[in-house]
Amino acid sequence: MIVLDTHIWVWWIYNDDKLTEQYREIIQNHENEGLGVSIFSCWEVAKLVELKKLVLHCPLREWLETSLNYPGMRLLNLTPEIVIESTQLPGKFHRDPADQIIVATARVHNCPLLTKDDRILNYPYIELLN
Repeated sequence: MIVLDTHIWVWWIYNDDKLTEQYREIIQNHENEGLGVSIFSCWEVAKLVELKKLVLHCPLREWLETSLNYPGMRLLNLTPEIVIESTQLPGKFHRDPADQIIVATARVHNCPLLTKDDRILNYPYIELLN
């Protein structure tokens, strides 16, 4: 399984041009193993909609349900282990709680993370795909 950062998940669902061909291939190659989406990514999408920074083509509840039912998608719930890991990430990691949870989710599940976020890409304590 791989874990998708929130923006990667949204771009994948919307077939957005921001998702490079290389990233598309990575996702397609991992559909059978599983595409993990943190429950915190669901929260991030909801917040972006609330703040009108993301406009969905359907109501939020329907979008989440449909998006989580795409081939290979697996919802990764927040657990006490992930919560603790998010507060004890090794080295210096930035203070964005959503990124901390998503990175901790990938680390706890021992899965690589797919992201375009430079702050995460420069963090040496997470396995990344790119």
